[in-house]
Amino acid sequence: QVQLVESGGGLVQAGGSLRLSCAASGRTFSSVPIGWFRQAPGKEREFVVAIDWSGSATYYANSVKGRFTISRDNAKNTLYLQMNRLKPEDTAVYYCAARQGAWSISTRLGEYDYWGQGTQVTVSS
Repeated sequence: QVQLVESGGGLVQAGGSLRLSCAASGRTFSSVPIGWFRQAPGKEREFVVAIDWSGSATYYANSVKGRFTISRDNAKNTLYLQMNRLKPEDTAVYYCAARQGAWSISTRLGEYDYWGQGTQVTVSS
C-alpha cells in the first residue's frame, strides 16, 4: 500500500517556476514507478511524466519536455516535479500516482494503482 500527498502548487506568472513534491508512505515506494498526471478544467486527466524505481529512466509528454524535470529521493520517500518556463496551458490539478507490482514506466492512467489528492497549479498570462 502506498499513500501519496502532493504539495507545492500555487499561482505563478507565465515564464515562472514551481516545484511540486509528492510525499509517500509505505515501504514499497522505492521499488515502484511513479508518475505525474494533470487535469485541466473540462478536460481528461493526462500523462505528464514518469520515472522508474531507480530514477534512471524517465519519460516526458511532448508538451512538457525541456521545461519539466522529474526526480525522486527514495531515502526521503519523495517525488519531485520541477516546472520551469510555465505556460497558461499548464494550468491544472497535478496528481502523483504509483504503480503496484510493476517495474516499467507507463503513460496510461489505468496502470497506476495509487493516487494523491492533487495540487492546483495556476499559470497567469
